[in-house]
Amino acid sequence: YLKAHYPDAFMAALMTADMRWTDRLAIEIAECKKMGLKVLGPDINQSYGDFGIVGGEKTIRFGLSGIKGMGKALVEDIVIPERDKNGPFKSVCDFAKRIDSTKFNKKSWEGAIKTGAFDRFGFSRSDLLFNLEAIQAYGTKIQKDVGSGQTDLFGMMGEAGAVPEVEIKPAPVQHPEKEQLLWERDLMGFYLSAHPLDKYDTYFEEQTHSMSLIVAENDNKVITIGGIITAVRTILTKKGDKMAFVKIENKTDEAEFIVFPSVFAEHGAKLVIDNVIKIKGQINARDKDGNVTSDVKILAETIELVSDDLLENYEPTGTKLAVPVVPLNNNREKRSRVSTKRVYNRGDNNNGAPSDFPIEEVSRTPEPPKDPRKERLYILIEDPDNTEILTAIRRLADIYVGVQDVVLVLKDGEVKRPLRMPFRVDASSELLTRLKELVGEDKVKVN
Repeated sequence: YLKAHYPDAFMAALMTADMRWTDRLAIEIAECKKMGLKVLGPDINQSYGDFGIVGGEKTIRFGLSGIKGMGKALVEDIVIPERDKNGPFKSVCDFAKRIDSTKFNKKSWEGAIKTGAFDRFGFSRSDLLFNLEAIQAYGTKIQKDVGSGQTDLFGMMGEAGAVPEVEIKPAPVQHPEKEQLLWERDLMGFYLSAHPLDKYDTYFEEQTHSMSLIVAENDNKVITIGGIITAVRTILTKKGDKMAFVKIENKTDEAEFIVFPSVFAEHGAKLVIDNVIKIKGQINARDKDGNVTSDVKILAETIELVSDDLLENYEPTGTKLAVPVVPLNNNREKRSRVSTKRVYNRGDNNNGAPSDFPIEEVSRTPEPPKDPRKERLYILIEDPDNTEILTAIRRLADIYVGVQDVVLVLKDGEVKRPLRMPFRVDASSELLTRLKELVGEDKVKVN
């Protein structure tokens, strides 16, 4: 009912509740677009601490508290009350002189600038960052003069005694749009003002398949997908070879593919976060016993870096890729019998496969590597009131970011209460060692 009759208020409240869960926010923002609602970035004169609606415009503004470096207390106890009491901020210098410089520090300034909270004043984010020290010094000077009573004396002198506002000088180098979008993702958790893949629309529409085709019904079919790398998890096999689990996303979906050792040896250097790539691989929806499951992955065979030069020289064809099919020379029965070496077609053959086309990866279907996303890190906390240990665990989690869930098992007498944490870690041997030193050898387990 609320979504139907009060869509902007409903979605703003929903996104406020999920402000720390960026995966959910991305889905909800996409839903807003489908509903005809705009979701705009933070604005120092329109945003509140939480997501809020701009009256009568079917528009939702990002909440200032959602920006890293600008906590809820700073926004709701200092910035918003000042704006409500003395009116909207007229310029960045007006903001600098009105907001306590000891509370709104450099980190807060950078977060607000990089996410576009000051865009309304007409200066580029690069220009504001370049002049930030001067802006802060101006605000500090004004506030110090107010504290010492000098502003009353200067007020009697008229304009001659006023402290001139900072002249915003052009930055010698303007940060490119892609870098600014990465700022948004790092500080807010996702891209908002635009998407780094906007200019790739035509290329990916013609040269890749939709990620919606990565379903169990297409098991064993070869698919080509593209997107921007958002996470890379590298592990060692029992033989000591590197392989990786890689997560990519396009403008509407996300997917994960597995890079086995032979493919990693050839293409591993391309697996860098924020690289835009195109992957060709086989859809795998079966477990080690050959049963079809809902856990669908792509087993990468080739990986191509989509560079700016490639994009600029790309000539649209007006056609799309054919639907994914099961390769004639790569059925599952054959795959289960192949050796541990990668097999290539050498020259022409009766199925028309091109020369040196990779057709197989070893025994990957019978015995796929254990998926680390299904593992959980359990930490037994004997004293739930020990904030030092809890804080130390959180700091370690910020260092060892990964794909495994963290569950704190809180002990209350004889009762143990599991509590799943809103973050994930890389449960490496180094992290486990540090946790065991912190809470005890037998209080850390991975299952």
